[in-house]
Amino acid sequence: MEAERPFDHPRRPLAQRIGAILWPSFFAAGVCTMVFFAFVDPIIMRDMSFPDLPMTRGLGYTVGFFMFWAATSASSLFTWLLLRPSSRFNQRLDT
Repeated sequence: MEAERPFDHPRRPLAQRIGAILWPSFFAAGVCTMVFFAFVDPIIMRDMSFPDLPMTRGLGYTVGFFMFWAATSASSLFTWLLLRPSSRFNQRLDT
């Protein structure tokens, strides 16, 4: 008699999995960008780090946003990896 398999959630479509990572991280990056640049001027940051780099405030805000988005996307990705059901990885191999 074959052992009954435990319930396993069906796999989500790829677009839904990517959206579940990118959308919350986009929102968090927007909030982080607003809070960070409320106190920090990108031109002053440029002058302290790369004074010869031609950069406008708009470019500084854009680069900052994408850096925050990359960091929060990595956080969302790691959370998604840790929350996957273990049944997908702990399957018995019948030989």
